[in-house]
Amino acid sequence: MILEMKVPSPGESIKEVEIATWLVKDGDYVEKDQAIAEVDSDKATLELPAEASGIITLKAEEGDAVAVGAVVCLIDTSAAKPAGDAAVAETPKTVEAPKAETKAEAPKAAPVAAATYASGTPSPAARKILDEKNIAPASITGTGKDGRITKDDAVNAVPSMGTPTGGSRGTERTKLSMLRRKVAERLVAAKNETAMLTTFNEVNMTPINLIRNEYKDAFKAKHGGIGLGYMSFFTKAVTRALKLFPDVNSMMDGDHKIAFDFCDISIAVSGPKGLMVPVVRNAENLTFRGVEADIKRLALKARDGQITVDDMTGGTFTITNGGVFGSMLSTPIINPPQSGILGMHNIIERPIAVNGKVEIHPMMYVALSYDHRIIDGRESVGFLVAVKEALENPMELLMDNNPKKALEL
Repeated sequence: MILEMKVPSPGESIKEVEIATWLVKDGDYVEKDQAIAEVDSDKATLELPAEASGIITLKAEEGDAVAVGAVVCLIDTSAAKPAGDAAVAETPKTVEAPKAETKAEAPKAAPVAAATYASGTPSPAARKILDEKNIAPASITGTGKDGRITKDDAVNAVPSMGTPTGGSRGTERTKLSMLRRKVAERLVAAKNETAMLTTFNEVNMTPINLIRNEYKDAFKAKHGGIGLGYMSFFTKAVTRALKLFPDVNSMMDGDHKIAFDFCDISIAVSGPKGLMVPVVRNAENLTFRGVEADIKRLALKARDGQITVDDMTGGTFTITNGGVFGSMLSTPIINPPQSGILGMHNIIERPIAVNGKVEIHPMMYVALSYDHRIIDGRESVGFLVAVKEALENPMELLMDNNPKKALEL
């Protein structure tokens, strides 16, 4: 029986996918549910599992755009599974008898031309200077007898800034994945179609560091290896600020504003196919453990290429952490159709004034990019200040002065 495998729909709005990589070759025997291909949609990269066991025949090439519901391969389910890796005996080759050697007359040596420095050949002194300057003799016009390159020619020679003298100059042209092309399209649209502004502030991370240093080991032991990271503090601070400034938790829809009474926080994570933004649903209701567990789950799915369209659909606000890559300051681009994104950055010890005295503290710059069409300056600045206040006073504003209860210890 020949089974036609068709492209399943990765999501309601997706009409086409692209064959990113075939994981099997034409004529291979595949097992049911074995991953046979990676397909790119404009939202995610997904694995395509075999629907049955049998011999596969590919009907699309890597890089082909295929409509949802189109046939991409055939599986002959009646084909028997081939035997194990039995080595195939090689057919012995006929060994020819050695032929009698014929004594050949030794070739005569070619006459050696007399040494000359004419016709653009540098003298030994000139060659030494040209080598030191990394200049090719062919690029020099000699002024000596019969075009000879003299020592003065080499001394006066200037390296050409437009002529390469060595090193690789190859280029490679590769087609962007459908996901990367869609990301590029959305980022350009965000810049062109929104009135995007960015406001900045800084956060003293000392209070959070003190809490983490005191409780992170107990937190990890109690919650099955889940770490107490910075993202749970930032997510809790953001959901608190979104409740105080609901315009930041809204989006434009034509001439209307859509406001949300829930906080679905998109968390930017790095995956093998590039940046992905899965969503932590109803983050306002999650505990520190709940936030950390959900972020870890989504990050592992992104790393393993198992992230789904549903995991990245929606989101009312985004947090991105360029600090893990060493970024000190940036202006993050809004993740449309959202109206705001918070950028975290690296933590650096810097001197600051505390109660009239100079002290050194671990500091982080934070940035809020927002759509000024729907969010005014008062709301944007107030939101970022509220985030800063919560991060610098987490014990009171995020833990109700009971860290053990908040951390479920």
